[in-house]
Amino acid sequence: MPGVDPGLYRQLETLPETQVGEILGGEVFASPRPASPHVNVIFELGGLLRGPFRHGLGGPGGWWIFPEPEVHLGAEVLVPDLAGWRRERLPETPRVAAFTVAPDWVCEVLSPRSARRDQVIKRAIYGENKVSFLWFIDPVRHVLEVLTLTDEGWLVDAIFTDDDEARAKPFDAVALPLATLWMA
Repeated sequence: MPGVDPGLYRQLETLPETQVGEILGGEVFASPRPASPHVNVIFELGGLLRGPFRHGLGGPGGWWIFPEPEVHLGAEVLVPDLAGWRRERLPETPRVAAFTVAPDWVCEVLSPRSARRDQVIKRAIYGENKVSFLWFIDPVRHVLEVLTLTDEGWLVDAIFTDDDEARAKPFDAVALPLATLWMA
């Protein structure tokens, strides 16, 4: 599998701090830092998951969960909004700027500028790299869509809305109160 193109990566490094850069399909994409509803979802969801799944407080533990990690998958450089690795696959977090092991779970918070890229381009890359679970959250429509990777491709496992108590794979051991995600 080819590595990241050094010339394209230099382009990422020159982006202003107000932008998030990714390399997808040999092309550099730059997006502005997310707006407050987007950031709130990342912050709140990370908080809901960290206790039970990272620390084992009221849940099974066994996960590393990070906001906006840089992930290198072959020639691709992705920055998902949240990503998680099962500790059985990643016993310790590497002390590097970018992860090179595909996550087990990814969450992309949709915005008008990034929705198509997240739901088409990045979804395909996550599938090719065997990410088992993919969540799309729309903070405007108050929707969580849960996808599971199967041998046939992505399967929509569940859709939750508004103030549902979501038991969403792979974190279905704990009910997540979605209403907290929509508070600004």
